[in-house]
This record gives sequence, structure tokens and C-alpha cells, in this order.
Amino acid sequence: MTVAPAKKLIVRETLEAFAAALLQAGGFRGDYARQSAEHLVWANLRGADSHGVLRIPRYLEMVELGIVKGDAQPTLSREFAAVAVLDGDLVPGASGMAMATDKAVELAGKFGIGLCSVMRTSHAGAVGYFAERIARAGLVGIVMSASKPLMVYHGARGEGVSTNPLAIGAPGNDPERPIVLDMSTAAVALGKVMAAKDAGQPIPPDWGVDVNGVPTTDPSQVKAVLPMAGPKGSGLSLMIEVLVSVLGGNPLISVALTEKRDAGFNGLAVALHPEAFGFEHGVGAEVGRLAVAIKGLPPAEGVDAVRLPGERGFELAVQRMSNGIPIAAGTARRLAEEAVRRGVSVPLELTGR
Repeated sequence: MTVAPAKKLIVRETLEAFAAALLQAGGFRGDYARQSAEHLVWANLRGADSHGVLRIPRYLEMVELGIVKGDAQPTLSREFAAVAVLDGDLVPGASGMAMATDKAVELAGKFGIGLCSVMRTSHAGAVGYFAERIARAGLVGIVMSASKPLMVYHGARGEGVSTNPLAIGAPGNDPERPIVLDMSTAAVALGKVMAAKDAGQPIPPDWGVDVNGVPTTDPSQVKAVLPMAGPKGSGLSLMIEVLVSVLGGNPLISVALTEKRDAGFNGLAVALHPEAFGFEHGVGAEVGRLAVAIKGLPPAEGVDAVRLPGERGFELAVQRMSNGIPIAAGTARRLAEEAVRRGVSVPLELTGR
């Protein structure tokens, strides 16, 4: 039996500062580096290690390849009533999606609803971060992102659609803990395959397929991930591509499949203002009542408690803020190698010394 390498513990502030320094050394503008680092560590805190700092080496590679511009200058390309479209100019994904989120909230303040697309950005990471951002402003948020084909389209052998992250956030009784659903249309996020590879662990056979379209348990052999719930997952991805990319004016899937060209990444943020629906004092109390009703359901056998979307992540964040964030040995090694290459000091927690 293979024993997974030990994980290393590091405190949030140290990891965030190291991540920002590494990104900045790799070409990210200072504010973009800090924003991206905060976003990545947010994912690590909540147990979404697949969308955490393990992504940094790839982000740096994307700068070197010209897929990301560390000094990008996004512009507002179109605004019509409650709808806006940003040209991201290949901005780092965390910053591009944050811009779209803030614009959606601004528009919702004027019109009751705000919708902002950001085209030509980069990997958006854990989109629950942005849905939570909208919910903390007292609004209901919907956030989606799109990229090239990474997932099998049901009935086809190879990649046909993206894994299309989707998040919905709503304020509840506790302003510090909104309800946040953060999911992918895939059976598993591609980042979890990357995390398994870094941890030296096999994956379940229903996560992904190899180059021949055959299910594999070796994360290093995964060519495409499988959709959740078969045709439901791939169908949802197809329609998210319409909402995020086609309407935004930067189609990704059709271009990739017919022209064999990668048109980058797109994102979409929607903010709904409760006052537009008649909630003069916000929707938190009513969402809170719904939450209490759901949590009051009797737990199934073997389940300790009925939890709301995002609740486990908040609980884990409290633990990791206190005890430190575990980083897989493979991830720590790759980050340290990048740091040495770029003249960035490596935290002692990641060196094992």
C-alpha cells in the first residue's frame, strides 16, 4: 500500500504573504498578486485545496506563455442598463472576477439587478469567494466561469465542454456566514485531480478518463474529467457556456472544437438586490428561517448533523486559522522550487527544517 507524503502546516498570514511574493516575482502587478494570493488561500482555508496555492506554478507558467498579463488593463467595453461587459485584457482571474463582482453589485444598487461579464480573463479559481463577496454586501449572488473543453460531453469519447464552476450565495442570520453553494458541473473539479497527484494518491475511477477515453485511477493519466450526473452535468455546462461566453461575445467551446483555438477564460457575476423584491430590511431573516428549517431535519443514519452549503468550509476555516493550513508535500516542493528560481524566500514551514 502506498503511503501519502506528510503534509506541512503553515499559518494563513505567512502563506498569503509567500503566495503574493511568488506571484509578484512571476510577473503579477502588486495589487493583482495580493488579490490572487488572498483568493487562493481562502480556498485552502475552506478545504478546497484543489483551488488553492497548488495553482501558483501554473499561474506563473501562464504569465510566461502570455496567457495571463500581470500588468493587464481591463476596460468597460459595453454597458446597457443593468448589464455590463468588461474586456479583461488577460487579467489574472481573481482580479478580473472581483471587478465583475463589484460592477454587478454597483448595478444592482441602481437597477435592483446587476449582471457583469468579464471576457478574456484567466482561471477564476474558487468562484464561491465571489458569491460570498456579494452575499456579504447583503445581496444574492450568482457567479459562473467558463474555459476551454476539459470535460467529457455525455455520449462523446473526449472533451467537449468545460467544467464550469457555479456558485450561489445568499445572506442569512449571521452576516459573517452567508450560505454559499460552490460547485462544478464535473463529477470532480480538475484541481482535485491535481491535488491527488501532489499528494501521491490514486483517484476513484469515476473521476476522469485517459487519452483513450478509458476511466483511470492514476491522476497523472487523466486527459478529461467526467460530468456529474451524466447528461445533466454536461448539459448544464453547455448552457453556462451560452450565458457566460456566447452572450459576452467571446465563445470558447465552439472555437476550441472547430478552430482548435484556445480563446481563454470568461466569467459572469449576477447580483440581486432584495429591496427590488420587496425586502426593505434585507432577505437575511427569511433565508435564516429557511436555514433553521433545513438544519432541523433529522440526520440520516451515520450523519452527525445536517449542514448547509458552505457550512463545512466555514467550520474548517476556523480550525485552519487556529491550527495552520496543511499543504501537501508535493505542493510545498513545487512552490519552494519556484521560489528559489525567482529569488523569493521560502517559509521554514514549507522546507521541513
